[in-house]
Amino acid sequence: MTDLTPPFRADHVGSLLRPKAIQAARKKHFEEGSLSADELKAVEDAEIPALIKMQEDVGLKAVTDGEARRSFWHYDFMGMLTGLDLDERDEGVQFAGVKLRPIFPTITQKLDFPDDHPMLDHFKFVAANTKVVPKISIPGPSCCHFRTAPEDIHPEEYKDPEVLMADIAATYKKAVAKFYEAGCRYLQMDDIFFAYLCDPKHRAEKQANGQDPDWLIQKYSWMMREAIKDRPADMTIGMHMCRGNFRSTHAAEGAYDLAAEAIFDTGVDIFFMEYDTDRAGGLEPLGLLPKGKQRILPGFVTTKTPELEEMDWLKSKFDEASKYVDIDQLGIAPQCGFASTEEGNAVTEDDQRRKLELIVRCAEEIWGGV
Repeated sequence: MTDLTPPFRADHVGSLLRPKAIQAARKKHFEEGSLSADELKAVEDAEIPALIKMQEDVGLKAVTDGEARRSFWHYDFMGMLTGLDLDERDEGVQFAGVKLRPIFPTITQKLDFPDDHPMLDHFKFVAANTKVVPKISIPGPSCCHFRTAPEDIHPEEYKDPEVLMADIAATYKKAVAKFYEAGCRYLQMDDIFFAYLCDPKHRAEKQANGQDPDWLIQKYSWMMREAIKDRPADMTIGMHMCRGNFRSTHAAEGAYDLAAEAIFDTGVDIFFMEYDTDRAGGLEPLGLLPKGKQRILPGFVTTKTPELEEMDWLKSKFDEASKYVDIDQLGIAPQCGFASTEEGNAVTEDDQRRKLELIVRCAEEIWGGV
């Protein structure tokens, strides 16, 4: 019997391609106004169990709701926080060859995690519909800072970034406690902006805003560490890092070298790290992971394209990775989700399933099990 306590050798980041019925229902609700919120929820409740079963059927031991109730991997969660609103404007964030929908986080008052945050119920639904470990992935603390422009931070006390970051950390500390209270024992917080701050372009943008990117890396590490340091001993925390994932495009590039030490100092248990292209640089930064129980799941399998990676190639990548970190502190996951936004990547549901089956087979062949 496989131990159902994370970390697992095979895992995935969280988001899945949205079922067609959910896509249609969301369009009717949000664009046409012809479907009520309760009717949309009924469609989601009917479709998500099949997503959960698919993950169980391929052999995964941790499953999510595929983030099927969300439009974005991060903005939905952020907009449900007290004190943070989402404004829609004319110009979206630039990805490689395509722009994100123009949503802009705006901090209007003191930040807090509300007791009735809707994603607590999203987690409970997964827990009630799986035989394995229910997981929820939410954006990490850095998202609230990195994605909010200085001019969109309105409370006077938050003009001091130290005060703002302390409140973000406190908000997330409460989130961790509330998810635990809801029964969550495996929480993933995606802090992709560590990787963005290794990109010369993004570093220059922050410097132009009067922000030191190296200072931000240290503060983002502190926020995560502060948020999770009091978690109960039986709660596992994961963290995902990538360089953007919108309709199979990316928004950043650059090796982890500048941030690796701060990343591994967060106290996080499991690190999902994008490694599907040269954009992520070499594997040398993995050598900074302290010996112990922390685990890295390098994302050698891409979610951006349908081609299936060769098993021999994957094994060769782990041979290389094990030069820097003990093979016992490694596992495998795709480089990112399959649908970081509801539009999804340029892959099919069959491609998605085959990629998940591949990571399970890879774990079985390298470590003897998931």
